[in-house]
Amino acid sequence: LAVAVLGCSGGGAPKVDWTLEITGAVTQPLTLSYADLAKRERVTLENIVMRRSQGEDTINTWEGPSLAAILEEAGASASATAIVCTAADGYAMEIPMADLQDAIIALKQDGAWIADDEESGPIRIVVPNLPANSWIYQITRIEVAE
Repeated sequence: LAVAVLGCSGGGAPKVDWTLEITGAVTQPLTLSYADLAKRERVTLENIVMRRSQGEDTINTWEGPSLAAILEEAGASASATAIVCTAADGYAMEIPMADLQDAIIALKQDGAWIADDEESGPIRIVVPNLPANSWIYQITRIEVAE
């Protein structure tokens, strides 16, 4: 797992009408626009194996703000046990806090903005320690659970 931290500029990010809410067991609920996410310091995860339940696994590079930094800013409870990620279509999945090491809110895949992918953009959670079926795309809300 290679991790690089990049600058904070939006860096030519596409203009996208999208928001991500951070709610639940937090002291400061957040509503982050796509532009807010694009302006944040980004982490690059290189050579990440996307373990698929169907089809061939792929190896990709992902880039986006650190989930840990966002949860810290929101004041996530120290006793939080999981997050529940909800997608635009209502699909939701619980992910234990212990599995979130190195997780990011991905804005780019292999150097390209995923906002350009109408099916799985504009953002997704990437959790390198879990199979790809946990990498919810079109994520709109992260609820911190205790």
